[in-house]
Amino acid sequence: MISAQAVKELREKTGAGMMDCKKALTQAEGDLEKAIDILREKGLASAAKKSGRVAAEGVIATYVSDDLKNASIIELNCETDFVSANEAFVALANDIAKAVAENNVDSLDAVKALPYGEATIQDAITALIAKLGENMNLRRYEKMEAPAGLVSSYIHMGGKIGVLVQVDAENATQEVSAVAKDVAMHVAALNPQFLDNSSVDADTIEREREIYRVQALNEGKPEKIVDKMVDGRINKFFKEVCLVNQMFVKNPDLSIEAFVKEESKKYGNIKLVKFVRFEKGEGIEKEEVDFAAEVAAQMGQNK
Repeated sequence: MISAQAVKELREKTGAGMMDCKKALTQAEGDLEKAIDILREKGLASAAKKSGRVAAEGVIATYVSDDLKNASIIELNCETDFVSANEAFVALANDIAKAVAENNVDSLDAVKALPYGEATIQDAITALIAKLGENMNLRRYEKMEAPAGLVSSYIHMGGKIGVLVQVDAENATQEVSAVAKDVAMHVAALNPQFLDNSSVDADTIEREREIYRVQALNEGKPEKIVDKMVDGRINKFFKEVCLVNQMFVKNPDLSIEAFVKEESKKYGNIKLVKFVRFEKGEGIEKEEVDFAAEVAAQMGQNK
């Protein structure tokens, strides 16, 4: 039995019609990812949106050391956008990011156990929960170290999206940091999934190939040209999901790779090494509240 909630979720992820979603889920025996593939093969899905819709509140915070060598990014969640804008909440998120960058940690539990004043980070979170009256959670973090270059960061829309970009560089200067920040802004805007073609794992490539092959056959293309069509679509896929291949948002005449090469002529060799992008609440399903029913229930309880 396919639930209405599963159909709704598949429809939100793919943009396909309700009946098409139900049929795909039935064929996939309830497996959401398989249902997405089925819809894509039939050309009914606009995209395979693998990351869940942004539904939780909170803030993304980053920290980069003064020498630009050590950096971190963290996500601290709360229940409402009102609390996510609270000065104490934002300050705690920024302090946590700094603590992560300045300490050796290998897990979230280790981050939560770091000293914070006379207590720990987890104690500080717990105290703020008591003060502001909302549940909070340190969801994730990542560190970056750049011994052969630098790290630059970018925060979008007051903490909705955060990005770190690491580069190797002949000269770890503020000018090179600005180049890396431009790339970070691009990452925030276009959300690439991989650094370059070689970064795409074999399973992902094979999955895409199979989808494109079924699409081509469904379009009635002759078997003998299907493989060439699949190769072409894989190349297009690389251009869409790999950072270095994407066209630079600030100058669409250049790819990111070409942009970095142009800047290298001015400031010495620059090589993109790594990036990480956090978007607030991605993948978290937020409970939808019927406020009218909630108020009515509370009024009934207060009689």
